[in-house]
Amino acid sequence: MTLQGCLQVGQSAPDFTATAVVDQEFKTIKLSDYRGKYVILFFYPLDFTFVCPTEIIAFSDRYDDFKNLNTEVLGVSVDSEFSHLAWVQTDRKAGGVGDLNYPLVSDIKKEISTAFNVLVAEAGVALRGLFIIDKDGVIQHATINNLAFGRNVDETLRTLQAIQHVQSHPDEVCPAGWQPGDATMTPDPVKSKEYFAAV
Repeated sequence: MTLQGCLQVGQSAPDFTATAVVDQEFKTIKLSDYRGKYVILFFYPLDFTFVCPTEIIAFSDRYDDFKNLNTEVLGVSVDSEFSHLAWVQTDRKAGGVGDLNYPLVSDIKKEISTAFNVLVAEAGVALRGLFIIDKDGVIQHATINNLAFGRNVDETLRTLQAIQHVQSHPDEVCPAGWQPGDATMTPDPVKSKEYFAAV
């Protein structure tokens, strides 16, 4: 399995222009069009497969939770926009994904998955990469799963909330498992002891 590139957290997300299926129509979208919003950008291997629809449906069913946090969700695979459309038009009970609340992006030329360093060149598909990109277009979080197991939407949402919290409270950091409303800590050798003393 060969991956290329050296994209890292803290770098600007590579911009792209691509065709996406939005509300059963083809639309051209650019990642940079979402500046000012957070973006959950996730890659999946192929349409009409097995694990993929469970993830895509899970993100769609929770879309309002992300939207309420000024966040857009974008799903990407190496399939054509025509394959995406056929999958959206297939009922969930028949292995389709049905109508979705966010765009499915076509990466038929494999340029986006290459730029985000998730393309498995030998197989010609993307690993399950997930990137949380902030309002300024900077990658704040990245995870990559192998092909056979899916991601957790709740953990993606929790991580997004932690990112948004520390960005709006620059004097705080979030400990492991932090949820909104939980205690944070001050990244200082003395002040951090207040957190540890409380827990």
